[in-house]
Amino acid sequence: MGPISGNYGGALRPLTAADPREIAGYRLLARIGEGGMGSVYLSHTRGNQPVALKVIRREYAGDGEFRHRFQHEVRAAQQVRGYHLVPVVDHDSDGEQPWLATAYVPGLPLDEALQTYGPLPLPAALQLVGCVARALESVHAAGVIHRDLKPGNILLAADGPWVIDFGIARAAEATQLTRSGGFIGTPQFMSPEHGIGADLTPAADVFSLGLIAAVTATGNHPYGSGSALTVATQIANTAQRPPDLSGYPDELRPLLEGSLAADPASRPTPRELADLCERASCRPPRAFDGWLPAPLAAAVGERERRMRLLLSGDGEQTPPGPGQEEPRRTATYVPTRTPGRDQGTPSADSVHAAPTQAAGAAPATPPPPAYTPPAPAAPTPPSRGKRTPLAIGLVVALAVVAGTAWAMSGGDEKSDAHTETKPSANATPAAEQSKKATQEAKPDKPAKRDYETVFTDRALTIGPPNSSLVTVDFDAPRVSPNDDLPAGDKELSYMAQWMTFKKATAKSKGTTPQECRQAVDTAPLPTELTRADLMDKNVLQKDDVLCTVTSKGNLAMFKITEVTPTGRPFDPPGYSGLLTLWKPPS
Repeated sequence: MGPISGNYGGALRPLTAADPREIAGYRLLARIGEGGMGSVYLSHTRGNQPVALKVIRREYAGDGEFRHRFQHEVRAAQQVRGYHLVPVVDHDSDGEQPWLATAYVPGLPLDEALQTYGPLPLPAALQLVGCVARALESVHAAGVIHRDLKPGNILLAADGPWVIDFGIARAAEATQLTRSGGFIGTPQFMSPEHGIGADLTPAADVFSLGLIAAVTATGNHPYGSGSALTVATQIANTAQRPPDLSGYPDELRPLLEGSLAADPASRPTPRELADLCERASCRPPRAFDGWLPAPLAAAVGERERRMRLLLSGDGEQTPPGPGQEEPRRTATYVPTRTPGRDQGTPSADSVHAAPTQAAGAAPATPPPPAYTPPAPAAPTPPSRGKRTPLAIGLVVALAVVAGTAWAMSGGDEKSDAHTETKPSANATPAAEQSKKATQEAKPDKPAKRDYETVFTDRALTIGPPNSSLVTVDFDAPRVSPNDDLPAGDKELSYMAQWMTFKKATAKSKGTTPQECRQAVDTAPLPTELTRADLMDKNVLQKDDVLCTVTSKGNLAMFKITEVTPTGRPFDPPGYSGLLTLWKPPS
């Protein structure tokens, strides 16, 4: 029994009446695939970036040991980053049904491509294996073993191959389901040590990649085309009966001989394998123009077109089944996070529905359709269950403040005139004269306070993101490379795929607090900037001035003084600059 099917790039099928319309605030658009561990759906982030949402089957969800292992493995997978790896962007291991979300790649799974279009040309096959080897190098560097590398977990896209599901298979090994006779992994692509239940090392993934290389280039499995059990038995006995590789192309044979060695210590490292593929293919590893045969490239293009239609709302939608409500389309929500992770701030361009609520909690009020700028230091409403005493206290306090302010100002103009013409019968002439003098000496309106500077031009560097999520607290100020800031203190998060603004953030044309606040209120940036926005479109550049209202209600201005590329084609740059913080007028 394997993990969720790798068909994340599979044909996008309409939702059925039995499918949910929303999971933890993620609105589901289509069904992508289904496998041993659960179902996969197309959804999207607040910034309309596509994600594949994998919902774990209830029989797994009911196993406490699985939940514990699932949480551990997903968090480990979140630390993995690198080119050709589809990142995990969100998950929940505590809900009724655990789930995880990865970036969605609109491509074809390799197994589907091979079944439909046949083997890849040898240069394309070598390029694929080299790219996957580079991906494995990143996976292993993070201390993770894929454990279920197979054609179904490799996606063919216009910008190269992409590996999914790294490390997640191990979670299911803890369940009663597998302990009672099942196993995790795909038998035809297991290493010998995996098949006999021995401890695994990264070399197990190299063996699996060797098998994938053979099938991708020729369509022929080195251990035959028998049943899964027959092939697995042949693999387990490879030390006694190694496969016959004489029929494979000369360019491919050295790769297969090394990666399919029975002794894990004798297999090449992923880097050595990638270098071998690059030399044999005579093609730069990341030159993907025309890398796929025309029919395959057309199929990939069609799936990307279909994805864009669904994200834009123009794709076909299956009407809800009997008793189901039409899914909400414009509500806002920040995805459920694991304990200790920032819940973020809803924004108007959010595409999620209202958040999942605890049992007995009151339903959330749908937000207004248009963006409303956050007011400085706005009070947080109390929970419904404790509303009455606190609400009464607030009303009384506001009444006292309002009454005091009214009394100090002498009331409105009508009341002032009335007081002067008709003094109180109980007031003495001296008291009336003193009151009149006080009113004459008081200015018409109190002088309005200006922004108060908290600090100016503090040096701050954001990213580049490394192996984990980078988060920023402008109030402190502090940048955490490991996402260990308190949940309510973050204004910005940055990972290899996206830079996410937790509060409305804008580019300002000026550097005064008034100009800064006006930019936030009138022209905020998208909630999320993608890797393409940051690397290809250069949305953030040197001398740009970013402004935001912080979690504590202050006004922050970050002037970018330097943009530092990493030199790696997949990794977005770092941003250094000067941070200024103001307290708003009271």
